[in-house]
Amino acid sequence: MADTSLELTELNTKQYIVVQIGSEKYGIDIGYIDNIVRMQKITRVPKAQSYFNGVINLRGEVVAVMSIRKKMGLEEDVFTDKSRIIILKLEDRGLIGIIVDAVNEVITLSDDQIEAPAAGPKKGKDSFINGIGKKGDTLVSLFEINAIVDEKEEK
Repeated sequence: MADTSLELTELNTKQYIVVQIGSEKYGIDIGYIDNIVRMQKITRVPKAQSYFNGVINLRGEVVAVMSIRKKMGLEEDVFTDKSRIIILKLEDRGLIGIIVDAVNEVITLSDDQIEAPAAGPKKGKDSFINGIGKKGDTLVSLFEINAIVDEKEEK
């Protein structure tokens, strides 16, 4: 009988990769993640949105890479030996890479450890967050992946 109770608990939890962008920690649902790769040469693509850094060659496949910092209106990316490109696998778009300052850890959050963003959904930067995860004393903003990779026209 212990197996069934374990299964019920797992239904209410999700795993997130905790990444660092500036001094903030953000969580990305592990279900979206295809791969995490070290920084590499990114080839610029003319006339792309400013938050698209360009494309990389990932095992023979061309993958667009975007800057979350630029998309959220933060300062320019500063690449270090901890910088990573997280390859997201999206059903309707295929693969897309996002640049983060560092990958910290994998955490498991249950429904009762996630709260709605205090400010509520807004246009702009806050719409990229769909919840706040609480793990011990640490708060992790949980990314709404579809809002981040949405290609809205820039004004």
